[in-house]
Amino acid sequence: MPAVVLSAATLGIDAYLVHVEVDTDRQLPSFTVVGLPDSAVRESKERVMAALRNAGYEWPRRRVTVNLAPADIRKEGSAFDLPIAVGILAASGQLRATRLADFALLGELSLDGALRPVHGALSAALGLRTRGTHGMILPQANAPEAALAAGPLIYGVCTLAQAVDLLEGDCRLAPFTADLDALFNPAIQHEADFAEVCGQEHQTRPGSGRCRGPQHIAQWPPGSGKTPLARRLPSILPALSMEEALSATQIYSAAGLLPADQPLVVTRPFRAPHHTISDAGLIGGGACPRPGEVSLAHHGVLFLDELPEFKRPVLEALRQPLEDHTVTIARAAFSLTYPAHFMLVAAMNPCPCGFLGDTHHACTCSPALIRRYRARLSGPLLDRLDLHVEVPALSYPEISAKQGGEPSVQIRQRVEAARLRQRARFAQQPGFFCNAQLRPRQLRVCCALTGKGEELLHAASTRLGLSARAHDRILKVARTIADLEGVDHIQTQHLAEANQYRSLDRNSIRLLG
Repeated sequence: MPAVVLSAATLGIDAYLVHVEVDTDRQLPSFTVVGLPDSAVRESKERVMAALRNAGYEWPRRRVTVNLAPADIRKEGSAFDLPIAVGILAASGQLRATRLADFALLGELSLDGALRPVHGALSAALGLRTRGTHGMILPQANAPEAALAAGPLIYGVCTLAQAVDLLEGDCRLAPFTADLDALFNPAIQHEADFAEVCGQEHQTRPGSGRCRGPQHIAQWPPGSGKTPLARRLPSILPALSMEEALSATQIYSAAGLLPADQPLVVTRPFRAPHHTISDAGLIGGGACPRPGEVSLAHHGVLFLDELPEFKRPVLEALRQPLEDHTVTIARAAFSLTYPAHFMLVAAMNPCPCGFLGDTHHACTCSPALIRRYRARLSGPLLDRLDLHVEVPALSYPEISAKQGGEPSVQIRQRVEAARLRQRARFAQQPGFFCNAQLRPRQLRVCCALTGKGEELLHAASTRLGLSARAHDRILKVARTIADLEGVDHIQTQHLAEANQYRSLDRNSIRLLG
């Protein structure tokens, strides 16, 4: 009689159920795994065989066939070691299978029978929660993250023998519970603070304006402090909600990047990939699809330093996630969707030498060279960036100033107050919580302009040749500036300030002229 053990696997960041079916028959001893296993699953034979023997069990002298159903989806990873081992024990009569149907099992086995942590435990627990599974047995190191799902009872075990005792009822192990109040602390202190920034206090204005969730590009002279400013952005953004924290944790769990001592992502992620990154590394994918940097920055900040140095196809791949906040990876056999709701912060120099417009250094670049340098960034990509902010170089007195800038806590208070105004505005519109999500229909209602405002925006659009997308983004930024000042309607000064944050459009006009 074949034994059936319930398990789970991840496809992207979502989990699906896998039934591990084990059959033994009286033929020449062999071991076969079917159901589209990858190399890690096929190699489980050696790990399972050594673990069973070292734990005091017998390897059956029969033909052992393991089927991973559904058989039309490729199975990856080493998380099937534990269910395969338990299935072999049940099929060979070494385990009483009375409680086997009540539990799902995950875990990698070491040669001595100990259990090692696996990827995607939180996704598996969330998937099993919808199925109504009674309990889940997995490595003890994965129990804290799996318990966040508030689904099946989570039992963290250290060895194969302990898992067998639990299934047979010989081990009275209490289920693991997560203390969300202790793990989730919205008031956590950030390592980097805007109070440490000297001479760039004016940059906190556009930085705090990004509470609406826009994308931002900082350009201009090298050594002006663009990178330190970007690294401090998470400290002024609104604290993660529990829903956002679980969503980010699920991505890091599936990617195997969740720290052992921190089962829940409690601060907004900050990702800064090198400019040599591939499109699969940035967007996601590969032979075994994994989340890319845009997904790892979900609900956080993605910082791209020296933007023109990135490969053109890599940058162009950013268009979909910037618009849709998701990444879709299509393959012949399946299609995956990763969340990618991030804030893009891109830094670049005004020219290859970096000194265009610098009053202390002469630029050595020709206009043709500058145009070729700027041409590495396509117009459609720049059109998707809301704020173009100049970060001037600092003088020595500014660098050596002992008095720092405004603390991040004070800036975050203004940001959260503006975000509350936005939530109140969108209270009757499900799915909307900030100005960045405004669609053309809502834009005409929430961003209505006065006569003078219409004239100002018309003049700016005509002079700069703004696209419809740039026009809408200026309105969203102006709406956010008004929210920061606690004003109900967009005024002319708000629109003028938002228009100033399109400096790349103005520079393009000068270069072409």
